[in-house]
Amino acid sequence: MLSAIARSALTRRKCVRIVIRAMSSSGASGSPYATLAVTQPAQFITHVEINRPEKRNAMSRAFWREMVDVFDELAGNPDCRVVVVSGAGRMFTAGIDIADMASDILQPEGDDTARVSWNVRKKIAAYQETFSVIERCPKPVVVAVHGACIGGGVDLITACDIRLCTQDAWFQVKEVDIGLAADVGTLQRLPKVIGSRSLVNELALTARKMYADEAKSSGLVSRVFPDKEAMMAGALEMAEEIAGRSPVAIQGTKINLIYSRDHSVAEGLDYMASWNMSMLQTDDVMKSAQASMQKKSPKTIAFSKL
Repeated sequence: MLSAIARSALTRRKCVRIVIRAMSSSGASGSPYATLAVTQPAQFITHVEINRPEKRNAMSRAFWREMVDVFDELAGNPDCRVVVVSGAGRMFTAGIDIADMASDILQPEGDDTARVSWNVRKKIAAYQETFSVIERCPKPVVVAVHGACIGGGVDLITACDIRLCTQDAWFQVKEVDIGLAADVGTLQRLPKVIGSRSLVNELALTARKMYADEAKSSGLVSRVFPDKEAMMAGALEMAEEIAGRSPVAIQGTKINLIYSRDHSVAEGLDYMASWNMSMLQTDDVMKSAQASMQKKSPKTIAFSKL
């Protein structure tokens, strides 16, 4: 019996390693994206991997465009119910690729101050959209961070729904070190993620590093794993749990959680009532209730695509 259990556990670990290798497709050819590798490691799960390992996954101009394209497509893709985001190579991301983006930042177009300012504002709004599109996507997004998560990486992860990291991960709001205030989401979302305003101010004003244990205790991440392989296995397992539930219920939950973050309790309750007056009229409720009464997992239910 013990040997059978051991063989089963070993088989499970081998399967997980195979899936993780499939999820890590940094060497895959034929990708339509220059900075991202997009795969489907399991049914209804999409893996979006930042794929510039030779540049420490620095965020080039192509990255800012491609993230919008990918998440706009996934938002309406009925074959995607959950997204996992990670980084290829030695770290999650080194933040913006200053060399690639210097002309956008330091040489804005315009004939006078008003026109230069107008064009700078348009560029900033476009960069903000790169991460707002993640938050706006109705599919839950699980981000898995290993190694460094610097500057724009913090903007990215605070727009995600669930944050995981490895024990060697560290986070840094780096922008003040390069002479600017973070302008694509960190200063707006991090205070909603971490309960301590003082800690947020400290991180943003000093640009000090926050390591995994502090990230866990402060609420920036919900789980810490010993290494990347264990983290990716955990991320996939979590994604499978989410994907196995009713997509009507899951997407409605994400949308209402974000609404409640930015509105009063009374407003959130009113929005929820308006939402569920139609969403409760789904076959998913009856199917889920029957499975629960029969002590079956929701993952055994064949939910219609959404």
